[in-house]
Amino acid sequence: MKLLIFAGSTRQHSHNRKLAHEAAAMARERGAEVTHIELADFDIPIYNADLEATGTPPDVMRLKQILYEHPAWIICSPEYNGSYTALLKNTIDWASSPVKSDPDWVDGFKFSRGKVVGILSASPGALGGLRSQSHLAPLLLNSQCWVAPRNFALNHAVDAFDEHGALVAETHRQQVQAVIDQVLWAGARLASA
Repeated sequence: MKLLIFAGSTRQHSHNRKLAHEAAAMARERGAEVTHIELADFDIPIYNADLEATGTPPDVMRLKQILYEHPAWIICSPEYNGSYTALLKNTIDWASSPVKSDPDWVDGFKFSRGKVVGILSASPGALGGLRSQSHLAPLLLNSQCWVAPRNFALNHAVDAFDEHGALVAETHRQQVQAVIDQVLWAGARLASA
């Protein structure tokens, strides 16, 4: 199973980037073919229809293809002001925008239709980014994704990782693993349907 993992943050010491790194390692241990991307590696401007009219940026096209090629995703969503980040919204806005000049990408949902998506989050607060998940799920459903019912919000994330970025508590590892396992299970079944 090809699994794509990324975090909705580019901050150097982001808890969600650490969580994405951990999830990628755990999924590889389960035998998944994991692609772990960093959104900072893509030169994607703030979405603007006037800019789009001059041509879809090359890194948007590259991201669309990566998203399309993976039947299952795990997104680690930070929480800013009770919701997901502008970075994450901008990424999905660009990915879902039809490319009218390209017959392969005129369908705005080609990148996302039928993808199984697991949501993880991490936050220094008590809720662990749970509110970001509650906002992100409808956005993914609108993009015709299958959102896994299992999720995990890692609270008090400042103390949750060791000096190497590994999760300290076995219960946290088990919760992340449960999301990974459900996404891989559902992704394999939907991809073969």
